[in-house]
Amino acid sequence: MRRTREATNGLSDESLLAGMAHGDERAGLAFVRRYQGRVFGLALGMVADAGLAEDIAQEALLRAWRHAPVYDSRRGAVSTWVLTIARNLTIDALRMRRAVPTDPDDFVNLGLASNEVSPDDAAVSSDAARGLHRALAGLNADQRRALVLAYFYGMTAAEISEAEQIPLGTAKTRIRAGLTKLRDTMTSEGSHR
Repeated sequence: MRRTREATNGLSDESLLAGMAHGDERAGLAFVRRYQGRVFGLALGMVADAGLAEDIAQEALLRAWRHAPVYDSRRGAVSTWVLTIARNLTIDALRMRRAVPTDPDDFVNLGLASNEVSPDDAAVSSDAARGLHRALAGLNADQRRALVLAYFYGMTAAEISEAEQIPLGTAKTRIRAGLTKLRDTMTSEGSHR
């Protein structure tokens, strides 16, 4: 087994994936060993549940194995491809866990509408969280909604375009402008401390 591990450790991600596409179990095993930590870490960071993260990681690596024959290196690196599979599965899992969907406007307003601090808010508040809330409040409603849809709901610009019934370019502009303004505000607040 050690000889097999040494033989596959030096192979590129693309070579391992090509081996998997042709049914090479050693390449598959090496690929899983190479990516299991990163895939699990990504899922765990998003769901904060080790059991669920483990299930997601297993499914992501199985999908990578099953879809290895259709991987196209012109569309991105293997690592990006695998981590995108894991990210999408994680977002799907988070959506499934949410019993009642929350409207993005309600989600934003939960943290911005009231100056009163609930016990839950007090438990998670920090300077960074307050700064983020102030920065989000400084965005126009369209930019704020686009960012919430993109980063909390995991929607792509195309999905936001469809859901909000706006052109794709407008969705992208709202996300980009919102992120730029958010970054500038957070950077400016950080320099005033």
